Amino acid sequence: MEIQYVLINFFLLALLIVLFCRKFILKLFRTRREKIYRELDEVEQIEKTALPKITEPNFEDDFVQNNNDIVTEKALAEEKISQIEAFGQRECHEIHRIMIEKTKNSFFDIMQNRVAEVFSTEPYFSKMRAKESALIDEILGMIKLTPGDMAYLKHHDVLYVTLTSAHKLSEDIVRKVDKATTELLNSVGGKTSLWVKEDSELIGGLRLRIGDTVYDGTVSEALYHFKKGIKRAPIDTDDAAKEVLEEFYEKAKNFVAKISVYQLGRVMQVSDGICWMDGLADIMYGEVVEFECGDHGMVLDIQPDRIGCVIFGEYENIESGSRVRRVGRIASVPVGKNLLGRVVDAVGNPIDGEGHLYAEDHRPIECSAPAILDRAPVKKPMHTGIKAVDALVPIGRGQRELIIGDRQTGKTAIAVDAIINQKGKGTICVYVAIGQKETTVAEIKDKLLKYGAMDYTVIVAANASGSAATQYIAPFAGTAMAEYFMYSGRDVLIVYDDLSKHAVAYRELSLLLHRPSGREAYPGDIFYLHSRLLERSACLSESLGGGSITALPIIETLAGDISAYIPTNVISITDGQIFLESELFNEGQRPAINVGLSVSRVGSSAQTKLMKQMSGSLRTSLAQYRELADFTQLGTDIDESTKRTLNAGARLMEALKQNRYHPLEDWQQALLLFAVSEGYAETVPLENMDDFEMGLFEYFKAFYMPIVEKLKSGAKADDVLLTEMREALKVFQERL
Repeated sequence: MEIQYVLINFFLLALLIVLFCRKFILKLFRTRREKIYRELDEVEQIEKTALPKITEPNFEDDFVQNNNDIVTEKALAEEKISQIEAFGQRECHEIHRIMIEKTKNSFFDIMQNRVAEVFSTEPYFSKMRAKESALIDEILGMIKLTPGDMAYLKHHDVLYVTLTSAHKLSEDIVRKVDKATTELLNSVGGKTSLWVKEDSELIGGLRLRIGDTVYDGTVSEALYHFKKGIKRAPIDTDDAAKEVLEEFYEKAKNFVAKISVYQLGRVMQVSDGICWMDGLADIMYGEVVEFECGDHGMVLDIQPDRIGCVIFGEYENIESGSRVRRVGRIASVPVGKNLLGRVVDAVGNPIDGEGHLYAEDHRPIECSAPAILDRAPVKKPMHTGIKAVDALVPIGRGQRELIIGDRQTGKTAIAVDAIINQKGKGTICVYVAIGQKETTVAEIKDKLLKYGAMDYTVIVAANASGSAATQYIAPFAGTAMAEYFMYSGRDVLIVYDDLSKHAVAYRELSLLLHRPSGREAYPGDIFYLHSRLLERSACLSESLGGGSITALPIIETLAGDISAYIPTNVISITDGQIFLESELFNEGQRPAINVGLSVSRVGSSAQTKLMKQMSGSLRTSLAQYRELADFTQLGTDIDESTKRTLNAGARLMEALKQNRYHPLEDWQQALLLFAVSEGYAETVPLENMDDFEMGLFEYFKAFYMPIVEKLKSGAKADDVLLTEMREALKVFQERL
C-alpha cells in the first residue's frame, strides 16, 4: 500500500508541474535549443568559408588579405563572447581562450598557404633552387656523429641517411652528400645507406637526417619556429595582429634559410597518458619532447631499447608510428613577478582567463637543493596568525612544517590563513593544489581575493580532472616559481595541498612505466621523490641574498594513522608536524591541533622573545589539563585545586580557538595568552571567551597604547612592563 501511495503522489506532483509550469519549461528548453542551433550554424558557416586565393606573389596584397581575415576571426570571437555572457564569467574566459587559439591557428594556416603559393612561382622558385648547393655545403660542414649514433653502430653496421627536398635534386648534390656521409662513417668503421626523398610540404630548402639527428634548412622549419612564436605572443588586438603580419612579411620577403639541428624519434605505443618511443638515444631524463600533433611530454624513463614519456594534457591525438621531436631543453616553467595574482596550470600556462602571461624568465622544474654551506640557521619567525600554531608549534622562515590529519579536519584552513597573514609582510606565497576539485581551487582564490592576499600569491592548480603527469609535476613547478623569489632575496611561503595525492599520481605513473613497486605497493623511491622536493626549501645565507622558502606540505591520514608509509616518510623529511585530530575537531576545537603529537624541531628559535616568554609553560599546562580531563570523566570526586586547574585549562583551550580568515598579530596573541594564563579570564563564561578576546584588544588599543607599542617590538617583557600589564588587566577584569 505504501508503494501505491508513493506512486499516486508522484503522478499527482508531475501532473501539477505540467499544468502550471508547462509554458515556462517549454520556453526555457526552446530558447536553449535555438541558441545551440544558432551557434552550431555559425561554426559550420565559419568552417565552410573558403580561404581567399592569390593570383600572383604580391606580399602587399597578402598582407591586406591576412589582416582582414584576422579582423574577421576576432570579430567572430567577440560576437561569440557577447552571446555567452549569461552563462557566467568563467565560461566566458574559457571560450575566449578557445577562440583566440582558433584564430591563431587559422592565422598560421592562411600564412602557410600564402608561402607555399608564393615560393612555387617565379622568381622565388628559382632563387630557392639556386641556394641549394650553398645550403648543402653548410649542412655538410655541420654533420657529426652523436654518442647515440656510435652506440647504434656497435649493434648495426649501417647508419641510415635521408636527404629530403621539396623538389627533385640534382645529381651533383646527391653525390656530394653521399661522399661526405660515406667518409664520415668510414672514419669510425661503419657503413652508410643513403635515401633521397621528395616532400612538397617542405616548400623549399633541404633536410638531411643522419641517424636520429636532423639538419633542417627548409621553409617549413622556418614556419614551425614562426608558429611557436605566434602561440607565445598575445594576438588579441588589431595592432598586435598587424605587428605579427609585418614581421612575417619582412621575413618572407627576405627569406634566408637557417639550419636547425634536432633529433627525431618514433612513437611505439601510447596508452593511459604514457608514451613509449624509440630513437632519441641522446635524450636526458626530464627533457621535453614534442609530438607531431603539437602536444608535449617529459621523459621519465630511459631503457636500452625504449624511452618512457609522460604526456602533458590529452593524449588521444598521438598515434603510434608518428614522429616525436626532441625540443632540447629540460622541463621548465615561467617565473617572475608577473605570476603574482595569477592561477596557472602545472606547466605555467594561465588558466584564470586574465590574459597572456608575460614571463620574465624560465626555470627548470627540478634542480639541486641548496648545499649545507649555502644555508643559514632558521631563526626568523614565519607568523601564521594562528594562536595555537605560533604559540605551540612555531614555524621559522626556511622551515618545513608538515600539516597532517584526516579528511575535513582543517588542514587547508591553516595553510590559507597563513597565506592571508602574510599581507604587508613582504612574503611571497605559492599555493599548489594537487588533485583538488576546480570548485575548491576557485573558492580558495575567491577568499584570497577577498582578503587582499592574491596580490602576493601564485596558485598552481593540477586539478583532479587532469592527468597524473600534471599532478606529478605540479609541486616541482610551484617550487621552481618559489625559488626564483628565494634567490632574489625574498621570503616565500609554499603550500603543497596535498602530497598524499602527489604520491598516488607518482605511483600511477611508476606502475604504468613498469617500475617495480615496493612497500605497500608504492614504488621504492617515493621517499626520494618527496625528499628532493622538500629539501629545496631552505633559508639561504646572507652571501646568497638571505632569501628563504618555508614549506607547508599537507598529508591526509586514514583514521588518524600517522604510522602509514607516506606519513612516516614525510614526517622523517620535515622539521616538525602539526597533527589535527578528528575528535578535537568534532568537539568544536578549531584548529583541532593535538598538542602531544604536534612538534616543531626548530622550536623557540622561530619565536620572538615575547612569544617565547608568554608561551613557555603553555604546552605543559595543556598536557596537564588533558590528563586531568580524561581522569575526571570517570566521575570521581575532585578537590578544589584540581577544579581550578580544569577551569584554567578549559579557558586556555577556549582561548586557542580561532575563526577562519581572522589571523592575529604577534602582540595580540602574546597579550591574550598572558591574560588567560594569569587568571584574568577565570570568571568569564566559556561561551563569552570570544567577547573577552575582542574586548581585551580594543581596551588596550584605546587606553594603553604605550604598552601595545612595547609588545609590538617583540622584545622580552621586563618586570616593569609585566607590572603595567597586570595593572591594566586588573582594571579590565573589573570592568567585565
